[in-house]
Amino acid sequence: EAPPIVVDDPSPVDVPAPPPAPPSPPAPTTTLGSVDPSSRAQNPPRYPPSALRAGIEGTVILVISIDAQGNVLDVEVERSSRNRDLDRAAVQAARKWRFNPATENGVAVASRVRVPVDFNMN
Repeated sequence: EAPPIVVDDPSPVDVPAPPPAPPSPPAPTTTLGSVDPSSRAQNPPRYPPSALRAGIEGTVILVISIDAQGNVLDVEVERSSRNRDLDRAAVQAARKWRFNPATENGVAVASRVRVPVDFNMN
């Protein structure tokens, strides 16, 4: 008969706890700033001829990302007019707009603004 196998039970080793996770970086500023109305008046969207002939009206809700100088960085359709031509016309016009940048503690900051664009035949 084979001799019994004895396994030494090693004493528990102190494993140092992992270092705490670094803090998360601050979220980007997503302040919804105010629209400079003159920017919309300078470059209104062009009513698509096909939509005009078909009597199509609608409202496109855009979310526009603006840098600290008031330039448009990105334009997203938050709510479609349910007409591709109206949506496209609104986005194309908004890319040319300029805004008064949002401010925090008197300093201009990047922001996002929600802008409704109405297409009415009146």
